[in-house]
Amino acid sequence: MNFFEAQDQARRLTGRLVGLLLLAVAGLIVVASLVVALALVLLDGQAGGDPLARALDPRLLGGVAVAVILVVALGSLGRHLQLRAGGSAVAEALGGRPLNLETRDDNERRLLNVVEEMAIASGLPVPAVYLLEDPAINAFAAGHAPDDAAIGVTRGAIETLGRDELQGVIAHEFSHVMHGDMRLNLRLVALLHGILAIGLIGHMLLRGAALGGRGRSRRGGGHAAVLGLGAALMVVGYAGTLGGRLIKAAVSRQREFLADASAVQYTRNPDGIGGALKKLAAHSAGSRLGAANAEEFSHLYFGRGVRAMSRLTSTHPPLEQRIRRVLPHWDGSLPSPAPRPADPAGAEPPSTSAPPTGATLAAAVVASVGRLDALDIVRARQRLAEIEPRLIEAAHDPFAARALVYGILMGVDPQSREKQRLALDSQALPEVLVELDRLAEPLARLAPGHRLPLIELALPVLRQLSTTQFAGFHACLERLMAIETRPGALQWALHRLVVQGIEGEWRTRRDRRLVDLGGPLSRLLSALATAGQGDEAEAREACGQAAEALGVAPDFVAEPALAADLDWAMGRLVRLATAERAVLLAAMTRCVEHDGRVEPEEAELLRAVAWTLGCPLPDPGRAGLASRPGERHDGQHR
Repeated sequence: MNFFEAQDQARRLTGRLVGLLLLAVAGLIVVASLVVALALVLLDGQAGGDPLARALDPRLLGGVAVAVILVVALGSLGRHLQLRAGGSAVAEALGGRPLNLETRDDNERRLLNVVEEMAIASGLPVPAVYLLEDPAINAFAAGHAPDDAAIGVTRGAIETLGRDELQGVIAHEFSHVMHGDMRLNLRLVALLHGILAIGLIGHMLLRGAALGGRGRSRRGGGHAAVLGLGAALMVVGYAGTLGGRLIKAAVSRQREFLADASAVQYTRNPDGIGGALKKLAAHSAGSRLGAANAEEFSHLYFGRGVRAMSRLTSTHPPLEQRIRRVLPHWDGSLPSPAPRPADPAGAEPPSTSAPPTGATLAAAVVASVGRLDALDIVRARQRLAEIEPRLIEAAHDPFAARALVYGILMGVDPQSREKQRLALDSQALPEVLVELDRLAEPLARLAPGHRLPLIELALPVLRQLSTTQFAGFHACLERLMAIETRPGALQWALHRLVVQGIEGEWRTRRDRRLVDLGGPLSRLLSALATAGQGDEAEAREACGQAAEALGVAPDFVAEPALAADLDWAMGRLVRLATAERAVLLAAMTRCVEHDGRVEPEEAELLRAVAWTLGCPLPDPGRAGLASRPGERHDGQHR
């Protein structure tokens, strides 16, 4: 199943989830009607009354239905608003703390390195990383979209698991990010909170009645009525709790098997995820989390996290089944508690055959979306090792990260850079300007292909800027783009990526077709063709290659693209249906490789645009997109 199929499946699961929720609400209405009818019979003293007949009274049934739906809707809406910040809201609700990006703790540093490598290899934004001070072995990924995702890992996991095992766990969590499970899981949290709200109301009524009745006569009918109503709501609430757990189990278990299998695919190392599962099975603290509301988020965890009433309500398959699926020849033995083994050195990437070209290359690029492998991770590790350490450190500092982005986005034309620097002198913070001067030398030596990874590394700290700080930062970015005398498509794409990476994904309905978006297609593909070709005739031919993949004939726009024009085009193209985005990505690939070579800047541009379309494109080397400057795909030099 490829990335685009997985996204469609996640949307279908959302539809099934809504169907299950409607069934659960209908069941609650029936149970609530019966309980209320029985309470009325007992309170009226009609021992011979028929609770079922009363429950079917249209007026009672209608009143109960309205009340149940109202409580469920308000409870779900309230929880959704509480979680609108995305993964960080979940991590903080579980007691997690953001990991210091400049930490000197070896275990914490190792966790950050693994997450950053996985993100850069997969083409996803680097998520925020949270540490839960819990001895259990567990982890989770949460968020509405990759732009607001957070990865949470327990202290027990980073202290117990080796690097390969930790990488397997993180790969498992990245699978949830890529396959759309995060958004589904947060919707499930909000919807089930509405169902559970009925029981919470009953609990509060019973508690209030018990406290209010102390020291007073309890012969009053009002007090008895409150107790009866509270008890009735508690009964309905327990039914809702059971229904909610069954829904979570139905949605979650198969997704865990898929994430385990994806972790093996990503790392090509079944012993990594398999070893982590075995250590989890042998760990004295298991996976059980101590957070007060751990149950609410139980379907997000790597391990079960909470005690299940039965296998029917367990959100995770048994550990033995999970281990045997990734390690079919496992003999059933578990590791004994022992010091964590030393982390192995990164393996050298295996040799690859000659890269594909034309339609074959486009198909390979589309197939690679959301499907990283071990070679991608090795390449990401090597790419990070090639970048000067000062720049890596700058990406983790709030002031230096802003300077780093300014330096990357400032134009190559000397006159533009001089004007841009003068603009920053009047707008940027003095501390940022000091960092910009300090980074001038390594930025001048920055190799093509290293800009995007640095921006990815800087995004987590930039997301922590206050509203006022981000407003100033955003104003400086807009000023840099406005002053640039020769803005290019890559500069625009990186600028858009920074803003979207901080503000989050612009969520719109994805129901448009390529045939409806001829103007935006013409503008974007013309900009891509012009960025990589020497003259207008070659650029027109590149657009023609894109048209073959599209099945739509876009017009070639010879005029240089302004940032506003490209923003307009992308604002419409993000509404493309999932399958149509795959076709567009193939067309974009045909466009940039028209002349038989893909420069590092073109590969970087393609990845940046694919990111803004919601298509995480792994390191381009595996699909054959990465060629050395001046080298053709056929091995000939320019």
